[in-house]
Amino acid sequence: MNIPLTPLRFLRYAEQQFPRRTAVVCNDLRYTYAELGERVSRLAGALRQAGVQPGDRVAFLSCNCHRLLEAYYGVLEAGTVLLPLNIRLTASELGYILNDSGATILFVEKQLLGLADSFRNDIPAVKTIYQLNGAPEAAWLDPRNYEALLAAATPHRADIASIDENALAELFYTSGTSANPKGVMLTHRNVYLHALHVCMAFKVESGNVELHTIPLFHANGWGVAHFLTLVGGKHVMIQRFDPKEVFRLIETEGVHSCSLVPIMATVLVNCHERRNYNLSSLRRITLGGAASSPTLVREVEQMLGCECFSGYGLTETSPVLSTSAMKLAMQWEGEQRYVGQAMTGYAIPGAELRVVDADDRDVPPDGKTVGEIVARADGVMEGYWRQPEASAEALRGGWFHTGDMATWNEDGYLLVVDRKKDIIVSGGENISSLELEKAILAHPAVLEVAVIPVPDQKWGEVPKALVVLKPNASATEPELIEFCRSHIAHYKCPRSFEFVDALPKTGTGKILKKDLRRKYWQAQDSIRPESVDWKKNGSPS
Repeated sequence: MNIPLTPLRFLRYAEQQFPRRTAVVCNDLRYTYAELGERVSRLAGALRQAGVQPGDRVAFLSCNCHRLLEAYYGVLEAGTVLLPLNIRLTASELGYILNDSGATILFVEKQLLGLADSFRNDIPAVKTIYQLNGAPEAAWLDPRNYEALLAAATPHRADIASIDENALAELFYTSGTSANPKGVMLTHRNVYLHALHVCMAFKVESGNVELHTIPLFHANGWGVAHFLTLVGGKHVMIQRFDPKEVFRLIETEGVHSCSLVPIMATVLVNCHERRNYNLSSLRRITLGGAASSPTLVREVEQMLGCECFSGYGLTETSPVLSTSAMKLAMQWEGEQRYVGQAMTGYAIPGAELRVVDADDRDVPPDGKTVGEIVARADGVMEGYWRQPEASAEALRGGWFHTGDMATWNEDGYLLVVDRKKDIIVSGGENISSLELEKAILAHPAVLEVAVIPVPDQKWGEVPKALVVLKPNASATEPELIEFCRSHIAHYKCPRSFEFVDALPKTGTGKILKKDLRRKYWQAQDSIRPESVDWKKNGSPS
């Protein structure tokens, strides 16, 4: 008899094997795996009593908390589909997602009620809105909050054998950087196998303690909601990224690992408060969500005292596809190790990665020739919600086309050089904005940088760098131009630098280059194209 592959099996296993082990820490609350399992079954029962039907979408608008973790299992136990919402989106964007998905129930955290109030009249399919925490006061809310629902519910547990492993389990929406967001459909099988493979790739140990620094609305916080439960690990919640609170939780909860986008890591290594905390429990920090640099990897290892390497993935791949941890056969030493661990890396178990040209033919693994990363993996999505044409295009030939441009070498290590739409084409030459950003970030005064194309009468477009300096640091435009030219070929270097107080970001810390470009291209007769000619051989880096 084949048992369906579903993440519900992870919690069942943890309940059986680690019932008294702490499962989740959230502010002043602590639940064991036995208690977490009970709460999950009550959530499932409450949803069924609320009249949900199999396959209904249940949405959560919440920061990281134990309730959102419970939803990863309770919503599926009820036979429904989990839809975590990005709290950084605008009211109109959230309204679009809820309407597009056809969600019928919405749970909202108290501090986000004002946001929900601004779009609630525009989401006719949503039948009921529940408040997650605190006493409901608004008339448009159900009078029972989340805890009241659980208290009154009859616990429900799904029959694992009856679950269709190819049925939709989770629905995540992309950031919609160039069009309306698309719903990424992840099945029970996708999520289950992805968790197993990440455990193998990252060597996650039983009882691992993980700090949820990545929002759980972002593809499971890189899959942690699932793989950590499988090994009976401790989920430590943090509601918003605050360096001192990160350090405090690492010390008090004995945190072993966490995942960070590069700007988070940059903030931590530049926070002087870290000297006041004992961070000796830290074993691993994984960088992802944006390109990293050897400088940052070195700083994390030296200042936070743990191993640091990069990971790569997308919402459409559940999300992890690769890791840059050093292979056993490699002999990296000194600075070479930091360069290697800042790369995009090699495929994790269960994933196959290729780098292809515009005709989907493999480019040579010479570390120079640029192509697009395509993936075939157990975690690759079923498709985009109600968008068959977009799904067919993204999954053509049986491979998911990522839109990320990269090189690869004979050891199987990939290096993303840019998104298709972010490669700068200046005078017919392809220039990688990521290569420039890594070079500029090596300057001791630079905290953050974004390199974008700006229009130029002679060359069509040229690179421009927008820089955020570290506190109490100083630098001039001529100084940074000269610094860049000492590391990168002159024709690639930014023609201008502009100093800004902050850079616009998504809810997961990615810099919104589209928003930055708009300022410089809005005066043109047409906006800059979102695609470039990358067909010629040779690397922009």
